[in-house]
Amino acid sequence: MGRDTLILLVSSVIAITLHECSHGYVANFFGDPTAKNQGRLTLNPIAHIDPFGTVALPLLLRLVGLPAIGFAKPVPVDITKLRDIRNHSFLVSMAGPFTNVALCLLSIGICRATGVTKDELNWGDYGTWTEIAYFFGVFGLVNISLAIFNLFPIPPLDGSAIIERLLPRRHLGTYFRIREKALPLVMILLLVNSLTLHLGSGLYSRTFELFQQLAFSN
Repeated sequence: MGRDTLILLVSSVIAITLHECSHGYVANFFGDPTAKNQGRLTLNPIAHIDPFGTVALPLLLRLVGLPAIGFAKPVPVDITKLRDIRNHSFLVSMAGPFTNVALCLLSIGICRATGVTKDELNWGDYGTWTEIAYFFGVFGLVNISLAIFNLFPIPPLDGSAIIERLLPRRHLGTYFRIREKALPLVMILLLVNSLTLHLGSGLYSRTFELFQQLAFSN
C-alpha cells in the first residue's frame, strides 16, 4: 500500500468514525440512548464498519474498474425517544456533516500553522512540517467531501432531514418507510452519475480550490 493510499484510508476512517459517533452523541443528548445501548458511542472504527458497504462493495467496484462507492453502518436512532421529534431529529441528522465541516476547518488551521506553501507540497521534498501539512490537507478534503455528499437532500442521506423538517406530520410515516428502502437506489444513482453524468463535479472542484487557497499560502 502506497503512502498516499494509506493517508487517504486513515483520513477516511477517522472522518467516517467521528461522523457516525456525532449522530449517536447528539441523539443521546436529546433523550435517545439507542446508539449508546448498542455500543456505537465509540471511536473504535470497527463498530461503524458495515462488512458489505464499507469493505466488500468498494473493493469489488475497484476490482472491476468502477469508482469505489460505499457506506458505513448507520447509527441507530429511535426518533420516538427524542424530546422534540421534529427539531431534535433534524439536529441529530445535521451532527454528522457539521462535525466534518468542523474537522475541515481544524485542518485548514493546522495547515496554515505549519507555514507550508503549495509549491513546497508540489516539489515533494517532504520534511516534518510538510508531512503534517500534507496529512491534514488530505484529511480536510476528505471531511469536506463527506459533508457535501451527506448534505444532499436525498433519502437516506443526512441532508434529507430538511425534507423531514418541512414535510407535514401526516406524511412522515410514509416518508420514513421510503427512506428505509432508499439506500440501494441512491448507490445505483451515485454509480451512474460517477460514470456518465458527473453532476456536482463542478461544486467539488471549486470547493477543493477554495480549501487549498485557505489552507496553503502561495
